[in-house]
Amino acid sequence: MRDDVVLELLKQVKTGKVSVEDARTALEGVELSEENYLSAIDHGVFNDPVPGTVVRSSLSPAGDSIMVVLLGLWGIVWTLFWAGSLSYGLYNHWDQQLLSLFLAMTLTTLIIMGIVYLRFVMPDLVIIKHRRNKYITPNDSEGWKKYEV
Repeated sequence: MRDDVVLELLKQVKTGKVSVEDARTALEGVELSEENYLSAIDHGVFNDPVPGTVVRSSLSPAGDSIMVVLLGLWGIVWTLFWAGSLSYGLYNHWDQQLLSLFLAMTLTTLIIMGIVYLRFVMPDLVIIKHRRNKYITPNDSEGWKKYEV
């Protein structure tokens, strides 16, 4: 998900590239009805999401890089080559040392692809609504509620 214009403008004001007055003049023509404003505030703030749902996530900036795509294609090609050689060698009863090399290279290529995915493609920011504890421990005095009759 890319940043919208307003969020980008707010980031520029925060860093000092754009003054507050210039940002106000840039946003003069923007209209927002009260219904849209309230529904945007209520969404995700007062409406409790289901536990485990992703509330907000943003793709890493390097995830759109052509190098990541080329490395992914490179990894797929080599994984298919090593896995194909391993299956062909198993079918033709090749030596165990050569088969273990093919298995190790297949797993190494998959691990490299996983590291690149985790480092460069995974979202930088993921906010997840966590579930609460199922019970309150006896030592948790703040979790107890005092009811008066």
